[in-house]
Amino acid sequence: MAEKETVFSSKIVYKGVFDFKEFYLFCYNWLTGETGLDVMETKYEEKITGESKEVEIKWMGTKELTDYFKYEAEIITIIRGMTKVEVNQGGVKVDANKGRLEIKFKGILVRDYKGKFETTAFKKFLRGIYEKWVITSRIEELQGKVVTESDEFLSQAKAYLDMEGRKG
Repeated sequence: MAEKETVFSSKIVYKGVFDFKEFYLFCYNWLTGETGLDVMETKYEEKITGESKEVEIKWMGTKELTDYFKYEAEIITIIRGMTKVEVNQGGVKVDANKGRLEIKFKGILVRDYKGKFETTAFKKFLRGIYEKWVITSRIEELQGKVVTESDEFLSQAKAYLDMEGRKG
């Protein structure tokens, strides 16, 4: 079985004005374009309570780094108390959303994702030696890559939200 190691886990919280549809597209396009992740939405749930809405979205992203290593990302977006608002943008009234948005991000480095070393006990033993003595620096390099890409996504999402909040 492939060995999964969570090398990055963080979240951002934003409270204010944003355009939900535009932010959703920004996040998806950034993840697929800048990191090359193949992103799939595994959950989309909306609950309407009076005038406000609660939204929960879960994405799973994957990218093969080598024939032995794979990068997996788990992104959970939770929006609480989302309401529609009108903001004045350069003298023009524009529809937007207001609420509390939280994005949780996990960056995972998967080793032997094809299960090549899982067929026998001897191969599992060889994998341990291979990882500990042969590719240690490669593992550290790829862990760093996963951390960097994961952290950069959260930074970009936060910067986008801060920019959007200033428009309103």
